[in-house]
Amino acid sequence: MSDAFLAYIGWLLQIFAYLIVVRALSSWFPDARRHPLVMLLYQITDPIMVPASRIIPRIGMIDISPMIVIIILFAISGRLTGGSGGF
Repeated sequence: MSDAFLAYIGWLLQIFAYLIVVRALSSWFPDARRHPLVMLLYQITDPIMVPASRIIPRIGMIDISPMIVIIILFAISGRLTGGSGGF
């Protein structure tokens, strides 16, 4: 595949990782879940986050699956773009 296409996919993965960050932060505000933008955010990120939450165990009441998914997405993005991994 071309380097430009891989860079584009890496860029999309970074955007998706940032969406997961926003989703995790929105969970601190329970009333925000009713906002249409937050509902859209959940619909976009659910295909990755729901299975990840089932696979990755919680630590007490803390769900670490967003953090692990974000790290994985940035690592893959970094490999695709030839960078150091995002962040």
